[in-house]
Amino acid sequence: MAGRQRRTGRHRRPPEAQATYREVFAVREFRALWLAQALSFIGDQLAQVALAVLVYERTGNALLTAATYALTYLPPILGGPLLSGLADVFPRRTVMIVCDVLRAVLVALMAVLALPLGALCVLVFLTVLLGTPFTAARAAVLPDVLEGDRFVAGTAINNITHQVTQMLGFLAGGAIVAAVGAREALALNALTFGASAVILVGGLRRRPAPKRRDAQSLGLWRGMRDGARLVFGDPTLRSLVSFAWLCAFYTIPEGLAAPYAATFDDSPVTVGLLMSAMPTGMVVGAFLYSRFVRPASRLRSMGWMAMLACLPLVGAGLQPPLWAVLLLWALSGVGSAYQLAANAAFVAAVPPSGRGQAFGLAQSGILAGQGLGILVGGAVAEVLGPQTVVALAGVLGLSAAAMLTLSWNQVRGAAITHAASVVAKAGDDARSSAPAS
Repeated sequence: MAGRQRRTGRHRRPPEAQATYREVFAVREFRALWLAQALSFIGDQLAQVALAVLVYERTGNALLTAATYALTYLPPILGGPLLSGLADVFPRRTVMIVCDVLRAVLVALMAVLALPLGALCVLVFLTVLLGTPFTAARAAVLPDVLEGDRFVAGTAINNITHQVTQMLGFLAGGAIVAAVGAREALALNALTFGASAVILVGGLRRRPAPKRRDAQSLGLWRGMRDGARLVFGDPTLRSLVSFAWLCAFYTIPEGLAAPYAATFDDSPVTVGLLMSAMPTGMVVGAFLYSRFVRPASRLRSMGWMAMLACLPLVGAGLQPPLWAVLLLWALSGVGSAYQLAANAAFVAAVPPSGRGQAFGLAQSGILAGQGLGILVGGAVAEVLGPQTVVALAGVLGLSAAAMLTLSWNQVRGAAITHAASVVAKAGDDARSSAPAS
């Protein structure tokens, strides 16, 4: 072990050097985290399709089916800021494994038992709720696994994996449900959670809890208040989390894909094309931004990229043809790659002991903003039409991005300096705490 640590230290790249995807996948712990995440994403897509089919087969009610699907968005918003603190109080590996095992049990109950709709909804809510501390723990441990620009490259890989599974998941999920049935598909989802837990047991090493466990640290409400005070009390963190929440504007088009498609031909194919345009752009943008833009340049260009994520949407007001709309939405997805830089800078600025709570707060805000934005956008689209709403979302998002860029330029220098010091300190801590063998 000591020999491996010395070799790692000898080949540690300077903070400015760009990491390759091959280097990232060479890290054994990252491979375990990535595979566990990919299985969870696949299982989630499969479960969403299976639940929709199961509820509709049982009730024949489209509203109840939609309400069950909506339950997948509520738990992270309601429980995210509260339960994410568990990732700072308990060992993060333990948190992830326990959450996976519990989710496997809950989904297996849905698959095996003929539950009434109310009980099924409760199990769905609890299953998604357990994903909150899991995601917070995973996000908090990733900077310990990947140092420097490897973290940015690893985040890009995770984002690309998420978008690809999202693009392909519903299609594959529908085919699997049609082939084996809804209950059997839920059983497969339970197996993905179990497999994820086994992978984490074997592939992720033990690390101590970031905080000492006592009565004060176990006060989750107190931890939530401390997390909010940490994020919003620091100008750098406040700017970065605001950049993350900017997605509330440029994700509105995805929620309006169906009514937008109706302005062309109302074809399911058109709906699918519109819904896949932005994730496709996100995949392209994440790849280009992580591979061909130097780390310091990412921080300098973050504001411009955020504006690029919103500006193309303004073109919807001109009522362009379908091919142009797809191009504009994909370009907006490319601009959203600035989230990679915001995420990396956020990690560098947050104390390691508070990562779980800070990440949970940021993620809950993202989900709440997206849900509220789509809800308001849908209501306004009933009056003004989807094209006008998308254009307005672009204008409002562009204005917010411009103001955020001005404030970010004032704190960016301190953020870069702090990030460099954190990377250097992390390397020193890793060397000093390396166990001998």
